[in-house]
Formats: sequence, structure tokens, C-alpha cells
Amino acid sequence: MASNLVEKYYRMDKLPHIWCAGCTHGTSMNAVVRAIDKLGYNQDEVCIVSGIGCSSRATGYMDFNTLHTTHGRALAFATGIKMANPKLKVIVITGDGDATAIGGNHFIHACRRNIDITTIVFNNNIYGMTGGQYSPTTPTSSLGTTAPYGNIDPVFNICNVAAAAGATYVARGTAYHTQALINSIVKGLENKGFSVIEAVSDCPTYFGRRNKIGDAVEMMKRLKELSVNVKAAEKLPPEKLEGKIIIGEIKNETRPEYTDEYQNLIDRLKEEEK
Repeated sequence: MASNLVEKYYRMDKLPHIWCAGCTHGTSMNAVVRAIDKLGYNQDEVCIVSGIGCSSRATGYMDFNTLHTTHGRALAFATGIKMANPKLKVIVITGDGDATAIGGNHFIHACRRNIDITTIVFNNNIYGMTGGQYSPTTPTSSLGTTAPYGNIDPVFNICNVAAAAGATYVARGTAYHTQALINSIVKGLENKGFSVIEAVSDCPTYFGRRNKIGDAVEMMKRLKELSVNVKAAEKLPPEKLEGKIIIGEIKNETRPEYTDEYQNLIDRLKEEEK
């Protein structure tokens, strides 16, 4: 039952959460918890790391080994944890700004190394915690407090960048398609390597209100209407995919994992010393 999951996996003394009404970060956090529960991981063997932002508040509510770090540095801290104790299942919860703006360089190189960390990016297309500034994923022409006349930047495609940089499992889901999002996180956790799951979320307070999209219900309907499964998207021309959210598995491959390669190096050097 849902109540059992709450009592088992959340810090009850930290609830209720402080996210705005209609924010879907709670839904995405719940998907992470359900994926962990489905795999039967021991809570003491899981470490969840976050940076700064609305999404990064999640670690305060989750009853695991958790670390709330500085802005954009979640993956740097998580890399240190994984290198120090490769047996831990290390998960990063981050946001679109935290991961791809100030943390962009860490993001690219974590993908390149293929270190066994699962990163879930709660992407609500805006800097919600600090006042509604536009982020790397804010749609072109959309409004933000730092783009009062419309954002002119092209959108940073999180999944495409992750796949190109070397992540071995990449998927995108939404807060509307909860079961599919849970399944993607499960597969990311099972992957022996760097996994990126983009969880497309809603921010009614800053993004929705300023861009006159509607309330939380309207924004959730919008997630449903804009989403196209990756298999269906392959059969559609580019003009039909303009403004759509491509969901599903983007990449799934196998290559050597970083901590294993590091241990292999140590073992080789020890042999050479004999």
C-alpha cells in the first residue's frame, strides 16, 4: 500500500513537503521510491545525492543515506562517493538548471566516464526555487523573470546530450506517465554504468502562470497531449515532432564501467610490482 511506502521510505518528521501546490516533483520523487522498492534494495546500501533547486529538496524527505550538496555539484560529490565505495547504489536527483547549467560540465564528464550512477533530472523548464529565471531547457520564446520578452536561446536536449556524451542508459518520461517513468528508473538502476532519466515535470507557479498555460490540471493534460513515444516518433516527419516531448528509451548499450576499470588498473599495477 502507498501508506506503507511512505512510512518505510520517507522521513516522516520532514513532511509535509514544501513544494508548491500542483508541482509534480513529488510525483517524480515517488517514482524513484517505487523503482527502488520494486528492485528490493536495502536502504542502507543506497545513497541519494542532490544539488540545489526545487528538485534537490527531495533528499531531505527520503529515508536513505542522503547528501544535499552545492549548486551544480551533485555529480561531483556522487562520483566521490561511488569511487570510495563502489558497492553503494548511488542515485542523483537534480534539476534542469542544476544539472545542465552550472553543473553541465560535471554532467558531460560523468556520461563520458560511464560511472555507475543513476541520475534522474526533474526537468520543469525553469528555475523554480530562485524566482522563475529561464533555464537551459526553457522552450524558445517562453517567458521567464530573466526573459520578460521571451527566451531566444535554443533548448538544451538533456537526453540527446547524455547519449552523445557516452551515458549507456538514457530515457525520458513525464510526471503524467508515472508507470513508464518508474520502469525507466528501474532499468536505469539495473544498468551497470551511467544512466540518465529525464523526468519532465510541471511548475504551475512560475512557468505555467507566467506563460499562461493554465493551472496544474491543465499543465498535466498538456504533458499528456505533447508526449509521443520514441517508437512512434521514429515514423513521423520532423515537422510533426515540433514542440513534442519524445518519451521512452533513447539509448541502452553496454560498455566498461568506470569503477571497474579503475580497479582493473590497480590490480594490473599490483601484478607488475611482483
